[in-house]
Amino acid sequence: MLLALLLTLAAVAGWASPAPVESSAMSETIRKALVIGHRGASALRPEHTLEAYAKAIEDGADLIEPDLVSTRDGVLVARHENEISGTTDVAAHAEFASRKTTKRIDGENVSGWFTEDFTLAELKTLRARERLPDMRSTAYDGLYEIATLEEIIALAAEASARHGRTVGLIPEIKHPTYFAGIGLAIEDKLLAALAAHPHTRTAPVIIQSFEIANLRALRAKVGADSNIGLLQLLGKPHERPYDTVAAGSPRSYREMMRPEGLREIARYADAIGPSLREIKPHRGDDGGMRSPLIDAAHAAGLGVHAYT
Repeated sequence: MLLALLLTLAAVAGWASPAPVESSAMSETIRKALVIGHRGASALRPEHTLEAYAKAIEDGADLIEPDLVSTRDGVLVARHENEISGTTDVAAHAEFASRKTTKRIDGENVSGWFTEDFTLAELKTLRARERLPDMRSTAYDGLYEIATLEEIIALAAEASARHGRTVGLIPEIKHPTYFAGIGLAIEDKLLAALAAHPHTRTAPVIIQSFEIANLRALRAKVGADSNIGLLQLLGKPHERPYDTVAAGSPRSYREMMRPEGLREIARYADAIGPSLREIKPHRGDDGGMRSPLIDAAHAAGLGVHAYT
């Protein structure tokens, strides 16, 4: 049960050795082991709902992790991807039947309903449902709304006051090249929302992305004395960040995990976020062994936070 709870909250983040670009305010945060509410308490409530985040905080999360996508009217909302048929009841809404379509997202054809084709008011008529109904309870299906970034920040602020401890945010920017290409770039709206709320002007905030260019651009806008850190997510070694694919570059995550690649990441990010299997490969006989990636990242001045 304890293991299930920890996996619900997500991996413990093993941070150490701050990057050269790191602020003193962020240093204290990234040197700690942190419990992160990945999509909220996503095994106990429908993911990315206010109720899932509240449960994660109640269960001890230090930071909550909203994945961010955009609505048609430019509002940032929390969904793991912009296609929402797997996590909402949109397919049951006859009034939106005509909006089902197929799009090219990050090099893949994806069919369904997409957040950027709905206003916030329209999305608020939908209700969240469990992504994995064969594995998790569906008792909360149909009860909760799609949450906005502003609502999530307000929740973190209220919970911080109520629990007497600071709850931070670790948002991930989803599909950044795609959203920028359709005129709905996420980055500046995220920074504006963080600056607008007193809580996120001081609480730990770590912005994540699987792409590179948007983190580089954010580094130019986030000062050295900021409470905001940047985290370079790393996909499977053979995969490539989509912005490099779009630019025609052969650069892969495998190259980024090498010592020279890690030193380059340290020029714009505070930490890396590889898969748990990249830092503790499963052997089946001894429970796994420590990967050299951790030591190489620390040598480059990067913290390490594994995702499950």
